[in-house]
Amino acid sequence: MAPVSGQDRIWQQNSRALTRILRSIQAQHAQLLLFNGDMINGYGKAVVPTDVSSVKAIVESDLVQTYRQYAYWRGMVAGIMETGTYVVPVAGNHETQWRAAGKLAQPENEAAWRANMGDLIIDAPRMQAIAGEAPSHIDTADHAALDGLSSDQSQLSYSFDLKDTHFAILSTDPTGNDSHAPTAWLQADLDAARARGIKRLFVFGHKPAFTYYYNTDPAHPLPADPSDLANDTAARDAFWKVIETHGATYFCGHQHIYHLSKHGTAWQVMVGSGGSPFDAKPDNKTLAVTDRYYAWATVSVHASGKTILEAWGFDDRFGPLRKLRTLRLDSGG
Repeated sequence: MAPVSGQDRIWQQNSRALTRILRSIQAQHAQLLLFNGDMINGYGKAVVPTDVSSVKAIVESDLVQTYRQYAYWRGMVAGIMETGTYVVPVAGNHETQWRAAGKLAQPENEAAWRANMGDLIIDAPRMQAIAGEAPSHIDTADHAALDGLSSDQSQLSYSFDLKDTHFAILSTDPTGNDSHAPTAWLQADLDAARARGIKRLFVFGHKPAFTYYYNTDPAHPLPADPSDLANDTAARDAFWKVIETHGATYFCGHQHIYHLSKHGTAWQVMVGSGGSPFDAKPDNKTLAVTDRYYAWATVSVHASGKTILEAWGFDDRFGPLRKLRTLRLDSGG
């Protein structure tokens, strides 16, 4: 892999990989791009710095670093918004958590998310101009109480309908309950969508429900421990029951890798390989061919009801674009 450029060292992006992914998505004429978290390196605490003794101290503060990283990412995706693809953001742990507190989500970081992403959540006129139809049943309100959360979850877990498809976006690292999905809210949200007659349900969250162990050696599985919803299997299973019961598909990231897996009757689509260093190292002898691919999933929804998922990607040497897999979601895959 090429060394990190000076630009990317400052702005904490893999500009080369992200630029190619965005260019490829543009060529596929996608109407929506749901970006599954970790847009920024983050991990600070977005509060007014105590040390304001110099410009250097202010610029290097967590607050300024957080906002400048958001600004660079927004600049990276601005072009695709102007050429026919609406970007829908999903909060990841790098946006909400503070490393110095032991990687725990903070209300100040959730507020910074709203300040930097709120105009995208949801700009109905702009989405209508891009997708040809206005979103409906938009819910960006604070429903923290449903899951016993104490901080404002508005614009962090939210949902909308577009045409005849429902989109539910989850913050999987809310303050006070890191690595947990807002299952009670999701249950109520999907119940309401089904009651409206919606048949296609897509759920997006940053952290996977099921860890992908990409090292197949049982004596040395990798990752060694889950860092996702599988940390609490009872809560994870309750969440997955909601996904299965409603016939939804769950899209996630977090692990820096691509993997599609079916659990019970529902699919988990992991496309966390959008630019960060790959989890799977090149000297690992048990890798699947696609474990070191920059990847994304394109879903085509047809008026007939047919729903096709195609996974696309290119390898860590930036080789040719490949179709990695095709799934028929409306028939159970």
